[in-house]
Amino acid sequence: MSENIAQKIEELRAELHQYNYEYYILDQSSISDFDFDSKLKELQDLEIKHPEFYDPNSPTLRVGGEVTKNFPTIQHQFRMFSLDNSYDFDDLEDWEKRIVKTIDDPVEFVAELKYDGASISILYENGRLIQAVSRGDGFQGDEITNNVRTISDIPLTLKGEFPPQFFMRGEIYLTRKNFDKINERREEEGLDLFMNPRNTASGSLKMQDSGEVRKRKLSAVLYQFISTEIPAETHWELLQNSKKWGFKVSDQAKLCKNLEEVKDFINSWDEHRHELPFEIDGIVLKVNSIKQQSQLGYTAKSPRWAMAYKFKAEKVETELQTVTYQVGRTGAITPVANLKPVLLAGTIVKRASLHNEDIIKKLGLHEHDFVYVEKGGEIIPKIVGINEEKRKLESQEIQYITNCPECGTELVRIEDQAIHFCPNDLHCPPQVVGRMIHYVSRKALDIEGLGAETIEQLYRAKLVENPADFYALTKEQLLPLERMAEKSAQNIIDGVAKSKQIPFEKVLFGIGIKHVGETVAKKLAKNFNTIDDLKNATIEELIQVEDIGGKIAESIVKFFNDAENIAMIERLKSYGVQLEKGETTSEVLSTILENQTFLFTGKLSLFTREAAEEMVEKHGGKNISAVSKNLNYLIVGEKAGSKLKKAQDIGTITILDEQEFLNIISAPI
Repeated sequence: MSENIAQKIEELRAELHQYNYEYYILDQSSISDFDFDSKLKELQDLEIKHPEFYDPNSPTLRVGGEVTKNFPTIQHQFRMFSLDNSYDFDDLEDWEKRIVKTIDDPVEFVAELKYDGASISILYENGRLIQAVSRGDGFQGDEITNNVRTISDIPLTLKGEFPPQFFMRGEIYLTRKNFDKINERREEEGLDLFMNPRNTASGSLKMQDSGEVRKRKLSAVLYQFISTEIPAETHWELLQNSKKWGFKVSDQAKLCKNLEEVKDFINSWDEHRHELPFEIDGIVLKVNSIKQQSQLGYTAKSPRWAMAYKFKAEKVETELQTVTYQVGRTGAITPVANLKPVLLAGTIVKRASLHNEDIIKKLGLHEHDFVYVEKGGEIIPKIVGINEEKRKLESQEIQYITNCPECGTELVRIEDQAIHFCPNDLHCPPQVVGRMIHYVSRKALDIEGLGAETIEQLYRAKLVENPADFYALTKEQLLPLERMAEKSAQNIIDGVAKSKQIPFEKVLFGIGIKHVGETVAKKLAKNFNTIDDLKNATIEELIQVEDIGGKIAESIVKFFNDAENIAMIERLKSYGVQLEKGETTSEVLSTILENQTFLFTGKLSLFTREAAEEMVEKHGGKNISAVSKNLNYLIVGEKAGSKLKKAQDIGTITILDEQEFLNIISAPI
């Protein structure tokens, strides 16, 4: 009986995978929607009754429902490089000239649409989807497998003959139609509308409930096969094979014999791109031959065998209605132009950032001017000029505000900076709320249940005014809030309690000292064991820490000179928040670097600075922050400057590049 049930489940799964392939990849269907849904329901019922036959790649899991509370960071086995950009045909001709200097044989190109979405890397083993990871910084990204499984364009199992293990790279995007539907629903619910399809697609991939991701109806296109062994001689052949295996590849891709055919392809899509049901912001060009790609290789940032041609931004004219001002978390004031709605690059534009007072003055902006608007990088609208012929005689020049629009405090403009600030950082509502939102964010204290809307509710109800207030909240205070059920309230209480285990460096980042970002917080936590040590540090002591300059040091001292900040820190201490360095239990891989000191300088391309320093420690070495006679090794990246020169002057320091450093730690002991 058990064998019969297992066989029936496998047969249904195979059938449904085939129907999905026909519908999403071949754009045809051999079964009615009713019959498909009936078979899916039959499979769901069998899987519920027989959980022993669970399969993470079952077609039933397309509907989502799994919850991912944390998205672990995964190192890319093969780095996800960025592409060099070109904006005119002269750039492309220069690129071709560089190629033919290296390649003697004729060169073909594959031209593909540059989809405007979120990049993804998907691991397949034995024809089954194993893991999906976002691009991140190219070296590492977030694992988002559960959410990617809900995207119908991405096969869970493959067809035919394929390599046993490989990665497929591609783009997750939203069609214009589905983006508009999402915004229609948000408008009905009284929520803010999303700005553009690209950011919405990217944000959707980080939603905790995969069922909600499924509702967004994301699409995907796969465009790059990655493996140590390539089962084809050309990129074009790989695209055709990928389609046979079950991947959705772009129907618009074209094999071009020469650069003239590439230019024709670009010109055609520059004219017709807005007829597509999705957004593109250019064309991607790749050398077709895999052998030639290997000969050309990579720069520190990009493959030499690929280039992105970016379309020129479109420009439209519309009327300026008003200028309003937004207050950010740090108190920075951003002027915003509210425009008469106009269609631009396929979307309706109603607002454009004016950035700062200098931009307004440079434009010579007047009330109700008719302005020219472009989309920078096809995404962010900006005003690039004014039609002065349409300006009314009585129109007054726009005068930048002198007081904060939220709290009325007189604005300040720091010398040598273009931005105005509201100095009332502890009592200006957007700054107060913004600081608390920052405190609970994923890279800081990561407190579940405390989103922006909830924090704004708590602030309006006078329950919280700074991060320390979160630890005094009770369930009885939370339950009367709008849309707050018992489970939601308990999740917040539990999340706040759990945050007491978050390490010192993340708390230091979370408390929101101006100019102290994630990396600076890590450096400070390495050099100061407790918050009191940091509080008592002088500017001179602070600037001894690597990457801490005078501006950051002054900001830290100013923060700890404020009585309200000190009171908040003392309260956080009393609640048990980690404000001192915990004991490190870093895994030691070898002692090959024992008694040796290291310093990294310049722009690193094979690993991040933090990853490099961690490698040193795991192999018994020590990281130091300055070039001196005590330094044994200086590892240099691109554009290494004064530290390299000083090391050369000292003469006793061994200078290595990144690969030479990796060779040392991977050498047999």
